[in-house]
Amino acid sequence: MNPSTPVPTSPAEDHAVVPTVRRVSFDWSNTPLHWVKADDPFPGHLINVFHMLLPPLERWFIHDYRQILPRITDELLREQVRAFMGQEGVHAVAHTTALDHLRAQEVDCTAYLQRVEHVFSQILSDDTAPRALRNRWLEARIAAIAGLEHFTAVLGQWLLDAKELDAVGADPVMLDLLRWHGAEEVEHRAVAFDTYQHISGNYPLRQTVMMTLVFPSLIKLLIDGAAFLMLADPTVDEPTKRRYRGRLRDVQVLREWRRAATQGLLPRPKLLFGAIPEFLNPKYHPIEHGSTAQAQAYLARSPAAQAVHGPPAEPTP
Repeated sequence: MNPSTPVPTSPAEDHAVVPTVRRVSFDWSNTPLHWVKADDPFPGHLINVFHMLLPPLERWFIHDYRQILPRITDELLREQVRAFMGQEGVHAVAHTTALDHLRAQEVDCTAYLQRVEHVFSQILSDDTAPRALRNRWLEARIAAIAGLEHFTAVLGQWLLDAKELDAVGADPVMLDLLRWHGAEEVEHRAVAFDTYQHISGNYPLRQTVMMTLVFPSLIKLLIDGAAFLMLADPTVDEPTKRRYRGRLRDVQVLREWRRAATQGLLPRPKLLFGAIPEFLNPKYHPIEHGSTAQAQAYLARSPAAQAVHGPPAEPTP
């Protein structure tokens, strides 16, 4: 069997997977600014928001998980959490290299980055809650991470399935970054949720955090970031930029998002909205969503991983 061919697994087998920390390398020298389609900057810029958002987000994940690790008594889960933290650290570095590539093409991301850093270093910091509520506040943040990981796994599976991006000639290096990261999100999709269930499992708290913090913040950061990048892009003409200013800015972003999604170049907004009731279902468990086999098959053939580790070994006859 080809090593990249998905081998069906059971939910129990998927649940026992310990994620692998994979080093990667990306060469951005031939990646254009408008990497999805040369004549359509919006799809690429909506996805580029993640290069700005993910490094501080993933450092925040690691910070909170270091604090919660001593409370995890299940040995398999402890091993999975350590690997999860390792993967998130590599993700932060990889997206930082893509962000550097944006800067090299004269896209100044400073203002948005400062805002995102403020969110994770100040608003969601350890010191936000009074000392007497620090443990409860940490549990709420772990619930938020579980909610965010639900969305990253949904988006990761979408990226693995998004053949339209290949069909329009999207840049292969950027696609590899996104699919490598997305596949690892699918691979470790249960870790954050299992951690929350292990240290708390409070369903009303999980429900409240999703509806009041996670989903509203994610959508706002994506809309704001897409508009920001369209305005920061030095190649976008002024008439187009005017549509991303003022009171109708959000409407313009959502209109363009739906347009690109109908072409298969972005996930449909309803994919994210539809993920909410799944997460809020009291019987929800992330292992039931996404394909570990498909994710690991991609990770076995990812050019970025092969650049560091070499190609996967051929099976023994």
